[in-house]
Amino acid sequence: MATAKSLIRKLLFHSPPKIVPLRCPISTITTATYSTLRNKRKSESNQTRKYKKKAELLVKRRTRSDRELDEQGFSEQYGNDNSPHVPVMLGEVLDVFASLALKSFVDCTLGAGAHSAAIIQAHPEMEFYVGLDVDPVAHQIAQDQINNVLQKDSGRSTTDLQVHTLLKNFKSIKAVLHDIDGNHLTSGVQGILMDLGMSSMQVNNAERGFSVLCDGPLDMRMNPQAILKAEDILNSWPDDELGRVLRDYGEESNWFSLQKKIVKARLAGGLHSTHELVDLIRSSSSWSRAGGRQGWIKTATRVFQALRIAVNDELNTLKDSIHSCFDSLGPGGRLAVISFHSLEDRIVKQTFLDIINRCNDGSKRNSKKMDSYEEKDAWIKQMVQGQNACILTKRPITPSESEERLNPRSRSAKLRVIQKS
Repeated sequence: MATAKSLIRKLLFHSPPKIVPLRCPISTITTATYSTLRNKRKSESNQTRKYKKKAELLVKRRTRSDRELDEQGFSEQYGNDNSPHVPVMLGEVLDVFASLALKSFVDCTLGAGAHSAAIIQAHPEMEFYVGLDVDPVAHQIAQDQINNVLQKDSGRSTTDLQVHTLLKNFKSIKAVLHDIDGNHLTSGVQGILMDLGMSSMQVNNAERGFSVLCDGPLDMRMNPQAILKAEDILNSWPDDELGRVLRDYGEESNWFSLQKKIVKARLAGGLHSTHELVDLIRSSSSWSRAGGRQGWIKTATRVFQALRIAVNDELNTLKDSIHSCFDSLGPGGRLAVISFHSLEDRIVKQTFLDIINRCNDGSKRNSKKMDSYEEKDAWIKQMVQGQNACILTKRPITPSESEERLNPRSRSAKLRVIQKS
């Protein structure tokens, strides 16, 4: 019994063994290891960023136009405030149609007429021309531009070239060609251009409501005769529809926060000017922290883009219009489309693929170099071949470095081309 008690006493009250401290404290080892791992991760992160940057630059070099811009001529013609519009990728567009006997041509987005005027000048064989636009101001400027070109060209008269400029949306191209001359719809035209960007004169006119930096009414209608305005969407549309516009059309990550602020502003009378909308965006702390002025400008640009797309129903019209344009081409005819943001470009790319796949009967499409076009179409790098058409730009063409420098608004432009077999 005594032995058991003494054993319990030893177990309960026996002092623990002394721990001899290590020469290098554990805390020091932990700190050193953590510091090494942190530096290693930081180094790997920096290397990853460098590789990504190199990859992005490489992709951009592969798609960037090789065409050098005449900087002096560009500055003389467009380097002043009197120019209503600066055409984007004009040289590249001329290259697309240069090898064709362009007897018939349709400009679906006439604008100020700069692309059309240059193409008419470059193709004296042209006999039939149609220019479409929904903006009456742009339509008038384009008419004057084209008339000036015809008057300067002493070797050509208006009887040699039929010119039709109409206040129509490009979705009506088939109806327009049928009404003018059904033969052109039956045989098809040789060339069609769609420039999906806004003209400089639209952006610079504060009354149109397109500019983030100019105060004006919340309008944003391409066609002044249309009913829906950006102001109506901001002040009247249901909350979830407003959020969908900001999320889907603006690709804005903070769309829900913006939606709540806009809906809240309705209680105080709503938003009625671009300045009020920009102030609402600037007052949001989330984007004032993310890059200062550039942060809120980028957000405002996405919001304005979303509203403009919704007001003009741009994306819903685009896919069907591309199909209509392609159907209006004759054999060997080309459709060129210039887009300015990822939503548009995605639709153009997918619609082109849908066109070359719709008659393929399940056979695989081929991606190959255009060896037979090397001499007359040096701008073609790689094509995607289908049975009824071929995409001449597997990768979209982007502006040259010199054009981006002289015309910053061109930096997001992407040119894609499809040719009918």
